[in-house]
Amino acid sequence: MKANETKLQPLLEGEKQFVVPMFQRSYSWTKKEWETLWNDLIELSESDMERDHFMGSMVTMPAHSVPEGVTKYLLIDGQQRITTVFVLLAALRDHISSEAAKLSEQIHNTFLVNPYIDNENDHYKLLPTQADRMDYKTIIEGNIEIASNHLLAHAYQFFRTKFKRGVIDAQTLKSLITQHVSVVSIVLENDDNPYSVFESLNAKGMPLSQSDLIRNFFFMKIHVDQHENIHSSYWRPMEDELSSNLTEYIRHFLMKDGTFVRTNEVYLALKDAVGASDPIEYLKMLAKSSSYYSRLLDPGKEGDSELRKALIRINRIEVNTAYPFLLNCYNAYDSGTINRDELLNTIATIENFTIRRFVCAVPTNQLNKIFPPLFSQAIKESGDNFPQQVKTVLQKRGYPKDHEFRTRLLSTKLYGSGDRQRKIKLILETIEESFGHKETVSFDDLQVEHVMPQTLTDWWQNHLGEDWENTYDLLLHTLGNLTLTAYNPELSNEDFFTKRSKFQNSHLEINKYFIDQNSWSKKEIEHRALELADRCLSIWPYFGDETMISDNFDVTGTVPNTLWILGQSFSVHSWRDVLENTLNTVAELEPDRFEILLRDFPRFVSRDPIKYKATRKLINGTYAEVNLSAASIQRFCIQVMDVLELTSEDWRVEAT
Repeated sequence: MKANETKLQPLLEGEKQFVVPMFQRSYSWTKKEWETLWNDLIELSESDMERDHFMGSMVTMPAHSVPEGVTKYLLIDGQQRITTVFVLLAALRDHISSEAAKLSEQIHNTFLVNPYIDNENDHYKLLPTQADRMDYKTIIEGNIEIASNHLLAHAYQFFRTKFKRGVIDAQTLKSLITQHVSVVSIVLENDDNPYSVFESLNAKGMPLSQSDLIRNFFFMKIHVDQHENIHSSYWRPMEDELSSNLTEYIRHFLMKDGTFVRTNEVYLALKDAVGASDPIEYLKMLAKSSSYYSRLLDPGKEGDSELRKALIRINRIEVNTAYPFLLNCYNAYDSGTINRDELLNTIATIENFTIRRFVCAVPTNQLNKIFPPLFSQAIKESGDNFPQQVKTVLQKRGYPKDHEFRTRLLSTKLYGSGDRQRKIKLILETIEESFGHKETVSFDDLQVEHVMPQTLTDWWQNHLGEDWENTYDLLLHTLGNLTLTAYNPELSNEDFFTKRSKFQNSHLEINKYFIDQNSWSKKEIEHRALELADRCLSIWPYFGDETMISDNFDVTGTVPNTLWILGQSFSVHSWRDVLENTLNTVAELEPDRFEILLRDFPRFVSRDPIKYKATRKLINGTYAEVNLSAASIQRFCIQVMDVLELTSEDWRVEAT
């Protein structure tokens, strides 16, 4: 057996063919894996320094072939990722076929086929299993339109859609794939049994974890006479304290100096970090910092009550991407470089930054790049006020300004599944605490309550009026319609006046608002949202240099002239034009997510136009309801952007 690390280019070049054995399963990667590969390539393209991406292992074995045929290798392991790379290259080839024909031809003849081989099967650099072969050949030959509803065809369309976004140019992408993606190529001997090898590679036994490899690495570098003492003093306490979180802790520890470490590369990164330094001293640093990490994971271990509360809040908004930065902060606090108030202020800044980005639907995938270098970047800023130095850096990292924060507080669906429920509950609790009630209320037994309920009865439909469907669809999960109560199961779908009577007996300041309300419809929900939004602006104030752009959230009576979406501009003359162009862009660039819109917003977009009062036909054959006010169109478009995880930087309207 021979093993060596190699780039994809030398692996794919030349007259050769990789044959997937029949005992392998058919292609099974889905959007989750495609998205991961694509994000890896984007990260490579955006990296400040040239680096490689390790894709895993590729186990092959020379296969018997006729003398005049190409050199063939059985692809024993790694077929899913290698097949995906071939499909990605085919999609790239087709994407640039008209504008960069020479590069397109080079990709085809160098990496996808053996151009001078006439034998039909030998023509392809990769020959998948029989179940995948027909669709794969169709893609390589550029006849994707006749491909079946197969995962390979879906993978091809996924990458074609990504290319349309224009995030990275073709030449750069081709170079990244072929010259900066590496694999460990393991070539078996002829007398090895490939099926046995495949079974052993995919055995159900528990493989060594990365923390196991790291432990072995350390103790191979430490003299055997010191093993017992070092293990009991440093490694074992760290292992007992962090348990299954140990590998992730080491990953975050390695990232605290500003580098990004992927979850499958912790062991390799640790080896590089230790290098020729003293392994015992490095292990001591690792063990010391693990106590800080333990408090981040379980704030109950933090003795200071205010710090404990601040860390609990950070955990509730699930910002563990900030752990590398907070490890540095804890170390600075422990060494006296920053004091307790500065640490509290810094944690509050992280909360502010994260809450604003959550409300404004700023994608979280950039946080892994923002937080690791934050400590060193802040230290370099002028002044001796560390929390302010942190703010100076973060305000340039996708930090929403007041006008965006306020607009989103009024329009975004803040309530939802999973972490959205936890985050909106924290927001409502914080609003309640901002009233400064001297008799504090425990939030443990409280739940988020929809005043206008999630299931509308006839009473509610009549109460909301003729436009009840719009009010329900656009305002149900927004801030103005949400509160806290311990009576959630009892209130359920009750009419407003029954709910109001319960709110009158509530000990929560946030519920006293309802006592003087005699109706609960669109106008009242929007008015309460304005009041709560103002309170949120004071709780999580903007810490940058620019102030709020006043009143730009109210679009009633305005006439739009330009729509900006995903770097494209459209000349528009009405809010109906804004809606049509927004939905057409989504249909073209994100067809899968457009299906989510059809499912979640049947009141506004559908394949059946009959139920709508006024429609516009979209490029994918569906229809949009356009008999809507300017405010309703703006609110709907914002919620569409939330589904796509886009912000005001990706979608905005210029109006007069």
